[in-house]
Amino acid sequence: MKNSNLIGLKAEDCKSIAEKLNVLLSNYSIFYQNTRGAHWNIKGDLFFTLHPKFEELYNSLILKIDEIAERILTLGAQPQHNYSFYIKNSSIKESNEVSDGHKCVEDILSSFKTIIELQRELLDITDKAGDEGTNSLMSDYITEQEKEVWMYNSFLGK
Repeated sequence: MKNSNLIGLKAEDCKSIAEKLNVLLSNYSIFYQNTRGAHWNIKGDLFFTLHPKFEELYNSLILKIDEIAERILTLGAQPQHNYSFYIKNSSIKESNEVSDGHKCVEDILSSFKTIIELQRELLDITDKAGDEGTNSLMSDYITEQEKEVWMYNSFLGK
């Protein structure tokens, strides 16, 4: 890993963190596209509530996708960019039901659960490696997303 010496991390740590970040990137990319689909296709009496909320979410996701890719580059690796890689490596699956508001919110909550779990795994890995940059990024994401989970869950009346 060509940047490991420049940022003071071991090359093998950078490699394993970058690999895990590429899995996270895959999940974020599928989550992003599912949310775009929900934004475009939402129907019914929840349209005016959820349409802008989904746009807010996918705008947040695209920023995180870019930050994760840039962190992978900082670690000296290459971010994956092919949807074939994303589909193969993502625990989040492509959503086909994107017009029912309640189903979309349930899918979003499920996606957040997956993302948060992966980020917690990265917290453990990066803590052991002394990778404060990735660790801080994951910690910030989790803090923000836990609140999002609470709000979407409240929307469902749970």
